Amino acid sequence: MSVSTPDLCDAHSQDVQVVEPFFINYGGRERFGGQIVTVKCFEDNSLVRELVAEPGRGKVLVVDAGGSMRCACLGDRLAEQAVGNAWEGIVVFGCIRDVDEISALDLGVQALGSHPMKTEKKGVGEREITVAFGGVTFYPGHYLYADNNGIIVATKPLL
Repeated sequence: MSVSTPDLCDAHSQDVQVVEPFFINYGGRERFGGQIVTVKCFEDNSLVRELVAEPGRGKVLVVDAGGSMRCACLGDRLAEQAVGNAWEGIVVFGCIRDVDEISALDLGVQALGSHPMKTEKKGVGEREITVAFGGVTFYPGHYLYADNNGIIVATKPLL
């Protein structure tokens, strides 16, 4: 993605929603975008593990971790698997870990913060459902674009 989110907002102001600005860009790919795939999980990244094992070309994984600041839903191993399966990026409404390793990967990653503790693996959560956080509703199949300026969503592709 070579176009910035401000440029997309200027060109498509009626078609985008802007996520509240509390995300930090951790990935090695500073600009990313694609079709939204969702997972809702709270302090259990079992479904994140399943999804990053699937093909992800042209897709962005949106993880609603309930805003948890008590553990990390994404670490370097899952991020490496996402790169291997061609995911464009991952947005986590919660924490990640292995920040230095993730910053070296060709993957867009934005999250609320970092935390060294991993999640428990209970197999709990839902995938491909509508989730909402940051003042925006994320629908599977819609589109997300992110960079250091912020995160925007649209019902149709903007690029």
